[in-house]
This record gives sequence, structure tokens and C-alpha cells, in this order.
Amino acid sequence: MAILRWTALCWMVLLSVGCDATESMIPEPRTGRGATLSVRMLGKTSAAEISGNFATSGLPVTVRYGVTTYKIVYETIDAAGSVTMASGAILTPADVPAPMSLLSLEHGTVVQRNGAPSASASTRLIGIAFATSGYMVAMADLLGLGDSPGLHPYVHAASSSTAVVDMLRATTDFATSEGLDLSGNLFLAGYSQGGYTAMAAHRVLEADHADEFRVTASAPMAGPYDLSGVMATEMTSTQPHPSPYYLPYTLLAYNAVYRLYPDASAFFQSPYDKRLPPLFDGMHSAGQINAQMPSVPGRILLPSIVAEFTADANHPFRRVLQENDVYDWAPRAPIRLYHCEADQWVPFENSRIALHHLQARGGDVQLIDPLPVGDHLVCAPLSFILAKAWFDSF
Repeated sequence: MAILRWTALCWMVLLSVGCDATESMIPEPRTGRGATLSVRMLGKTSAAEISGNFATSGLPVTVRYGVTTYKIVYETIDAAGSVTMASGAILTPADVPAPMSLLSLEHGTVVQRNGAPSASASTRLIGIAFATSGYMVAMADLLGLGDSPGLHPYVHAASSSTAVVDMLRATTDFATSEGLDLSGNLFLAGYSQGGYTAMAAHRVLEADHADEFRVTASAPMAGPYDLSGVMATEMTSTQPHPSPYYLPYTLLAYNAVYRLYPDASAFFQSPYDKRLPPLFDGMHSAGQINAQMPSVPGRILLPSIVAEFTADANHPFRRVLQENDVYDWAPRAPIRLYHCEADQWVPFENSRIALHHLQARGGDVQLIDPLPVGDHLVCAPLSFILAKAWFDSF
């Protein structure tokens, strides 16, 4: 088929430009994972508009290029390995004179479908900061968000990674189709859940897709890398949590993936077993869910479940959490972890444990604390500023 298409094209242009059999043939459209299903331009933002936006936000961003934003829908697989579709946003700088580095930028925790990058300008803000300085940015919505069906498999390493890998495939195909030059540099970054996703994707890209993508460097930030240890302790703690909806989000997502229990009544106390699941329909905000929860998230659980989980090192839920820990592997590309020690949402110990294990495996890994007294929200922009400066150095 490729030969036929190339021959037909040669006949069409023969009289004007000739045809050389040594030239590259037009590539066939990708099929299967990463295949593009649709692309739509969402809008263009001039450099002047971007300057005004960042002047208002107070972020120290050097604006160089206008940015065009696209929504892309692509084929991928779900947590069970079945074919599905996912969406995301691609941000391209205008009129860049040199080949662009590609950045896979992962978003933080989102419960509303319209909070995903392809639907939310505010979620794309950090992406704009990178794109305006010359990066091509790929922001996957992840499964169950944006146009993707079903419940989002929150902090599920495998499906988060496949969505990112296939988003990168679709993005590079888009660049080829638009005549946009990529340098071959690939960076990954993300904050909070995005830090977890960046870490999981980096691991999978190097282990399973090194023939397609070479990771240049990654900057996971404030992620819950140690789900079975640090985060499990948080889940069963008797102390209040600033954002208690993390616990039911994790439990409902994992139960949907692993079928550990027949329904929510098997692990949530009344009235939470009936009150909480409908709120994770992609239409309710984190604030709305938190308003229906106690400040101590563990109080939504049946005491018998907490007792069994605490006493049994091989409890089924603990085993699947261990399966989704993302800190114990041997990275080839350098990693810088960014995290503020005073973070009360995602404990700093996650990054300390990740640093220890990644370095023990021979990785070039550093842990940087941008502001030791900074909380989870204050730390985010500081971490991105430092990560961008590091990426720029390449």
C-alpha cells in the first residue's frame, strides 16, 4: 500500500518536481495503540496575551512564542488491556526556528472530566509556560477523564503509563503531519498525581519502549510514589487530612480495576457507601466530595476493614498497592525529584524513599526541596520553575 501511494504521488508531481526513488516514502497512518482518531484546534494565544496572563499570575515566565492548542483523541488500552480511547491536549509554539524538545506534562488530581487538560485552560497553564519558550507539550487527560469513558483509574501505574505512551505516539505523529521538527529530546514532568504519573511513565518508557522514545530527563514532583507504605499509613491515620477525598478516589478506582469487593458497602461505612460513589461520576468537584466526608478520611471505612488491613501484611488491598508503588527501579535518564518537606497533602517521605531506592539502583537522582516550609499548593509553582530551568539546561 505504501509503494502504491508513493508511486501515485510521483506521477502527480513528476512534471513539476520530479521523483527520486531514494526519497522516504509517505508513512502509513498508525493503527492500534496511539492511532489518532481526531484532532481539533482549540485556539491560538499570541505572545502578548501570554505575557499578560503570566504577569497577572505572578509567575516569572519568559514569553518568546505564541502558542496553538489542539485537542487530540487517540486509541489506547484500558486497565484490563481492552481497546479504548483517550484524549489530551497538544501545545505547539509558533514559528520556532529550531527543532523542539518534547515535554510530556502530567496533570495533578482531577475528578471532573472538564478539569482535564483538553477541556480546562487553567489545567493547561503550566503547559503554556513551557510551550511559549519553545517546547512542544503533550498533556494526556488519562483514562476516565476528558473524552475517555468510565471511572478514572486513579494512581493506577499501568493504565496511567499506557495513556501517556500512546499520547506521545499520537503527538509525534501529529508533529510529522504538521511538518513540525522535534529534536529527539523527551522530558517528563508532573506534580502530585502528575508526579506519580511521570515516574510511572518514565519507568515504562525505558523498560518497554526504548526503541521508540529516549527519555532525556524527568522531574516528578510531590508524588505519592509509596502507596503501600507512606500513603497506606495516611489512609488509616486518625489525623485530619486537608483533602480527604483522595482515599475514596483510590479505593473506588482500585476496586473497579481489581474487583476486590462486590460493592462499596463491603468497605465503606454507612452512609458513605451510598453517598460517595455517585459523587465520582466526573461531574462533581473535589470540594463537593470533601464536603460530604469527615476530616479524618479513615472514618469512612468499616472498622473490620481497617483491622484486617492493619494486621495482614498480605491483605489483598495492600498487595495491589504494592503493585502500584513506583519508586523501586533503575532509571537510565537523570531524575530530579521536587518536594517541599512541609507538604501535608502528599508526605515528603514519599520522595525520600524514592530517592533512596532509585539511587541504590544506580540512578542519577537528586531530591530538591524548593521551600522547606511550603505546603502542597505553595510548592507547585516553585517546583515547576526549577524543573523548567533544569530542562532548559539540556
